[in-house]
Amino acid sequence: MTDTALVIGEALVDVVRRPDGTVETHPGGSPANVAIGLGRLGRDVSLLTCLAPDAHGEMVRAHLEASDVALVEGSADAPRTSVAAATLDDTGAATYEFDLTWDIDAAAVADVDALVVHTGSIGAVLAPGGSAVLDILDRARAHATITYDPNARPALMGEPSAALAAIERVIALSDVVKASDEDLAWLLTGRPDGSVETLAREWAASGPGLVVVTTGGDGATAYLRDGRSVSVTAPRVEVADTVGAGDSFMGGLIDGLWGAGLLGAERRDALRAIDDVTLERVLARCARIGAITVSRAGANPPTRAELGEG
Repeated sequence: MTDTALVIGEALVDVVRRPDGTVETHPGGSPANVAIGLGRLGRDVSLLTCLAPDAHGEMVRAHLEASDVALVEGSADAPRTSVAAATLDDTGAATYEFDLTWDIDAAAVADVDALVVHTGSIGAVLAPGGSAVLDILDRARAHATITYDPNARPALMGEPSAALAAIERVIALSDVVKASDEDLAWLLTGRPDGSVETLAREWAASGPGLVVVTTGGDGATAYLRDGRSVSVTAPRVEVADTVGAGDSFMGGLIDGLWGAGLLGAERRDALRAIDDVTLERVLARCARIGAITVSRAGANPPTRAELGEG
């Protein structure tokens, strides 16, 4: 096992429409953003994704390379590069429409040799590539920590009940889950007796050692399978937009647990027993990373140097 991270999921182009009518184009995709966050924090990270050798694909590749993210072989053979159209409201919050291609070969990483494997959002559940993701995660659990961010996309995931079933298949293989309160609220549509906290605690009790729920500018709460919870507040900043904020938080969470020596299958029990002080420190840093990201346009996570760490 090598001291590296493997991220699996979509890399695409975000076309961002602002309230003033201006349009900007940025490389994006939730898993790609997580990989970039890890690369900027100095981690050795590879991305298994689905790009095309077109103009959009070259834009994304250049963006990944600039943050020291390596592409797994076969990740740039798609017929076209996916596009997400993000429309921002007056608060900077985004809603999305998608034109996606998602198909990967599980054999591309036949021997998953990484300390941590992360997946999330569309790539973890969208056919046909979603089944290959599950296969890779199942094989990787023998030696790697599995991390997952559902990052629900209602426009693509169908009915909430069906989306929840698909998401919980990935959660069953995961050690660390991060989701927003908005994700959980949507997944609970049609369950009037459900609550965000209840669902998070159900997930924590079902297998993962740690389930973290982010609450935007209010911070985040982590739920552990032993019933404990730890909360942090978020720094107050002027918001440019929220694009990529959760992905930056996720990258910070993986990096923080990595720095605490809690990644790798042999550390699974130690992760589940993480003490409150360590967890609070990791979460507070994640919240700071997310705050820096929302203070500037697009999915633009900070480097370790910007955090004053080197």
